[in-house]
Amino acid sequence: MQEVEQIEILLVEDSPLDAELTMRGLRAEKLANNIIWLKDGQQAIDYLLRQGDYAGRGSQVPRLVLLDLKMPRVDGIEVLRVIKAHEETKRIPVVIMTSSQEESDIAMSYDLGVNSYVVKPIEFESLAAVARNAGFYWLAINRPATG
Repeated sequence: MQEVEQIEILLVEDSPLDAELTMRGLRAEKLANNIIWLKDGQQAIDYLLRQGDYAGRGSQVPRLVLLDLKMPRVDGIEVLRVIKAHEETKRIPVVIMTSSQEESDIAMSYDLGVNSYVVKPIEFESLAAVARNAGFYWLAINRPATG
């Protein structure tokens, strides 16, 4: 029997409504069989670096990180900085999904190595479509580096 590849997406989003709509969009295309939803930047850092509450988790690295910027405890810019600074996480595609249209946030995100910056649509249902399209591109079309 062939083993099914586990495709993990890490969703870092403090808004329950935005998280639900994002997950709905990803599930509609059957893009991932494991969506991990974390509600703040510190949880994301701990998860990715296997520390704190996540010290005992397995060694799987997410195939994609969907990251909000404006979050409690640690913001998305700092999470992105940590992701791109560590050898085992620096190649994970990171898509910023935020309501911020501030040029300074966009510039800083790209300076730190974000793969894509998406401004969340105001219409709630459109957010599911944006997440579905982003997930489809990064998981089905884009060819990641291996190793």
